[in-house]
Amino acid sequence: MDAKLMGYVRKSRNGKAIKISVAREAFESAKTYRTKNGDEYVDLVIRLEKLMEVVNGNAEVTAAVHFE
Repeated sequence: MDAKLMGYVRKSRNGKAIKISVAREAFESAKTYRTKNGDEYVDLVIRLEKLMEVVNGNAEVTAAVHFE
């Protein structure tokens, strides 16, 4: 299973929210899945350990990836 970099996760400027930036080209080419009600989604994975480093101020940014 290959991981494809989709974008980045960081704190907002005021530090009260998490900002997820996804590359448009990466998102458009990602594998999707469809739910029973017909909605279509792309899975993004963010490692919890790395996200907590961003939340706690120990890292500026971490990656959001998609597994194909």
